[in-house]
Amino acid sequence: MPDVPYSFRDPSLLELALTHASVGGGENNERMEFLGDAVLDLIVADELFRWHTSLPEGDLTEFKAWVVSRRVLADAARALELEGTARVGSGMQDRVLPRSVLANLYEAVLGAVYLDGGFTAAREFALYTLEKPLERVRQSQPGPNPKQVLQQHCQNLIGRPPTYRVLSQRGKAHARAFLVVAEVNGRRFPSAWGRTRKEAERWAAQEALFQLESEEPR
Repeated sequence: MPDVPYSFRDPSLLELALTHASVGGGENNERMEFLGDAVLDLIVADELFRWHTSLPEGDLTEFKAWVVSRRVLADAARALELEGTARVGSGMQDRVLPRSVLANLYEAVLGAVYLDGGFTAAREFALYTLEKPLERVRQSQPGPNPKQVLQQHCQNLIGRPPTYRVLSQRGKAHARAFLVVAEVNGRRFPSAWGRTRKEAERWAAQEALFQLESEEPR
């Protein structure tokens, strides 16, 4: 079993949380991952709301997005030794698990803690296992802006910045939303919505980074 800072009354919940869908047949951790994702969003949002009493919603959203990003959750999963104890299919055995899978494992385990011990237990688990990234945002030092990170990556890779295209917009002037996609050297990444074009570009850059990070050799 992994080094999880929580004692389960029902160990079968932890076993299920560590069972990836690639195993095939029977139950897997996808439902727990869904639950853990929602619980984590609430925990982090509540912490940020209490710490940063004067920050606008947009800044709080950006802080939260960094804390619950795949990179941060994957690091937490490794610290908990989830990588070595997860049950995965034969195609994923004997190789390093990608960040996306590790992040999902973390969320599933958090969901299992919530089911076993309730919200207080889940909150304590999250605050303990994400102590360093949470402390970073407590000190108002979030991760770098995803547009800046993507631009630096593109400059190093191809010598020019990415481009952003508005695919769609909806709503009236006071409640408009934009769908934007990032393109790098002719490659188009998953699109993202935002309430302003600038916000949509930021989320589109984050989507591109997620994709690029998942392709990085480990």
